Amino acid sequence: MPYETIIYRKSGPVAEIRFNRPHRLNAVVAEFYSEILSALENAEKDDDVRTVVLTGEGRAFCVGADLKEHKAGTRTELEKLAYLQLGNDVCERIYKLGKPVIAAVNGFALGAGAEMSCSADFILMKASAQIGFPEISIGTHVGGGVTDILPRLIGLAKARELIFTGRRIDGAEAAEIGLATRVFSDDEFEAAVAGFAREIGSKAPYSLRFAKEHLNDAHRDYSARLVTEIDALRTCMLTEDWQEGIDAFAEKRAPVFKGK
Repeated sequence: MPYETIIYRKSGPVAEIRFNRPHRLNAVVAEFYSEILSALENAEKDDDVRTVVLTGEGRAFCVGADLKEHKAGTRTELEKLAYLQLGNDVCERIYKLGKPVIAAVNGFALGAGAEMSCSADFILMKASAQIGFPEISIGTHVGGGVTDILPRLIGLAKARELIFTGRRIDGAEAAEIGLATRVFSDDEFEAAVAGFAREIGSKAPYSLRFAKEHLNDAHRDYSARLVTEIDALRTCMLTEDWQEGIDAFAEKRAPVFKGK
């Protein structure tokens, strides 16, 4: 499917969704959100895709809302509400996708860009990249579930600091506080992201999906989690991949999982 604001491409088990409005630093418009949702749906349905990578074309990941379009003031109140809902829908889709999602932050990730990053399973950053939440500084508010996710990633006090001040942090600081999983030099970034995505994508799809679901469900109590983990384990044991994992271990080789 051709897109106007993103580039969707596959490389082996990895699907890349590349934000493609570099002339506006990949700032968000409604079509951009709609196309991301479409691409995520394609990746979800494609059995060959094991991992999804979000990244940006040019020198930004995504700098948030396109304020030039906001300033034009041409949207009706209903259109404004629909736009805001699209932003939440994208973050929720990333968060709940049945496959691991990697935010490969290649440059500025601000506002909606930071929200989408936090919704992903992993944030990988260029050393020179910056991430921040400027919403309060310009009289608006964070969205995409950030007030739930961010404190769980970095702690409540640090989440308050970043959201209240709007301060941008680089890759090294993001990794130090637990927001970024890895930080890579600018020169090795793309190769390192590809390698990380392949590594995650080599795991058993059912096992990954269940692990993501359980790790992201922070509100399920301990007793309920014991039950649902057993259910997940029993389901995995019914798959061909479970037997492949056992056989590969016994034969001292790397398993080849098929998602069956």
